[in-house]
Amino acid sequence: MKRLLPLLAVLLSAITFAQTPCQNGNAGPYPCNGLDLQSRIGLNVFGTDRGNDSWGWTDPQDGKEYALMGLGNGTAFVDITDPVNPIYLGKLPTHTDPSTWRDIKVYNNYAFIVSEASGHGIQVFDLTRLRNVSNAPETFTEDAHYNGFGHCHNLVINEETGYAYGVGTSSFSGGPHFVNIQDPLNPVAAGGFSGDNYCHDAQVVIYNGPDTDYTGREIFFGSNEDRVSIVDVTNKSNPIGISNGFYSSVDYTHQGWLTEDQRYFIIGDELDESAFGFNTRTIIFDVTDLDNPVVHFEYEADNEAIDHNGYVKGDEFYLASYRAGLRVFDISNIGGEEMVETKFFDTYPNNNSTNFDGAWSVYPYFASGNIVISDIDRGLFIVRDSSLGVNENATSNFAIYPNPAQDIVNITSKTEPINQVEIFNMLGQKVLDLSFDQNLSENVDVSNLQAGMYVMKVNASTTKRLLID
Repeated sequence: MKRLLPLLAVLLSAITFAQTPCQNGNAGPYPCNGLDLQSRIGLNVFGTDRGNDSWGWTDPQDGKEYALMGLGNGTAFVDITDPVNPIYLGKLPTHTDPSTWRDIKVYNNYAFIVSEASGHGIQVFDLTRLRNVSNAPETFTEDAHYNGFGHCHNLVINEETGYAYGVGTSSFSGGPHFVNIQDPLNPVAAGGFSGDNYCHDAQVVIYNGPDTDYTGREIFFGSNEDRVSIVDVTNKSNPIGISNGFYSSVDYTHQGWLTEDQRYFIIGDELDESAFGFNTRTIIFDVTDLDNPVVHFEYEADNEAIDHNGYVKGDEFYLASYRAGLRVFDISNIGGEEMVETKFFDTYPNNNSTNFDGAWSVYPYFASGNIVISDIDRGLFIVRDSSLGVNENATSNFAIYPNPAQDIVNITSKTEPINQVEIFNMLGQKVLDLSFDQNLSENVDVSNLQAGMYVMKVNASTTKRLLID
C-alpha cells in the first residue's frame, strides 16, 4: 500500500500548478509582486465546489508542515513540507451538512473545526494521524465531538490557556461560548459572555501590552458587527466587559488582529467597500488604554476589493482580500499612521471588484516562509516571498551537522561563503541571528535553545530544518 503514496504525489503534481516565479508582474496567470507561486491544488482534487478558511500545523516531531483547508463539504489536510509537490492526504467530512462557512484552529496537535451547518458543533481531529497515511487521499473520521452548540461561525483558541471560544452560535446571544479543551478529546463547556451580543470573529491573548491594569489577564478582542468588543475572560464564571470601540461609516465589523506589541488592533469591515464606495479600507485602533480604544487612523488601498481575514506576523500584516487576493503590508511604522503595501499575490486575476470571490483566508506562520492562501473558487495556493530564495528541498551548497544537535551545529559550504545564520522557532519567531566573516565553515552554539524543531536560514536564502535534542 505504501507504494501508492509516491505515485499519488506524481499524479497530484500533474494536476496542480508547479513552482512559478513572479516575473514581470505575473506568476503564470496570476498577477503578483514579491511572492512566487509554489503550487496550487484545485477544488476538484478535494471533491468540493467551494473553499473557505485555512490554518496550519507544524509537526513538533519532525518539523513537517501541513495546510488545513475548509471546504464546503469538509476539511482537507495537505502535506506542504515540499511546497512545490504538496500531497493531499485526505478529508474529514462535515459533521452534518455542507456549508459555505467552516473554520479551523489548532491546539496541542489537534484540529478543532466548526461550521455554520446546523448541528455541527466542534469536530476534533488528531493531527498526528497524518504521519501515517499510506493510502492517500483518505476519508478521515473525527476523534471527538463537542455538541454544546450547533452552528458556529468561527472558533478562537488561546493556546496559552487551552480554551476555545465559539462565536456566532445560538448561545449567549451569539457572543463567545467558552470551551475547556485542555484535554482535547474531552472538551467541556465553561460558560460564555452575552454582554455585547453577536460576535463574528475574535482574538484572545494573555495580555502583555502597554495597559498595566490588565497585565497577565486573558483578554478577548471581538469583532462584533458594529463595534470592537474588549472583554476580560480570565474568570470564565464571571467575564467582565471592559469597553467597546466604534468607528465611522461602519457596516459590518468583521475580523481583527493585534500587533505583536498589543498596542494596535487592525480590523476590517467586510461591507463598507460596497456600502460606502471605499477602496479596501482597514481601520487601526489604538488600544494602549483597554478602557478607551480609539481609532488611530484608517488605511485605504488602491483597489476596491472587499477585505476579509487579516493576520499579523512581526512587522507585516497579511490580508486575504477576496478578489484582490493576498496583500502584504509593512506595518513597522503603524505608530506613525503608516501602512505600506509591499507584496501581493492575486488568486482571482479577473478583476478586483467588490464581490465575494477569491481569497478567503491566509496562514503566514510557517517557519519555512511558505504561505497558505485558501481561495473560494480556485482552491489551495502555496506562495513564498521571492527574496527567500530556494527552500531546503532544493539543491543547496550548505550542509549542517550534527542534526539532531545539542550544543554545537557545524555549517559547511561547497562554494558560497557563510555571512549570516538565522534560526526560527515553529511560531516563526527569530531566536538567533549571527553574522560571520565569509568563511566556508562555521560553528553555531545552540546550547541555549530549548529542545524542539527549528528552521535555520543561511545567508537569508537557503533554509534547513534543525532538531535540538
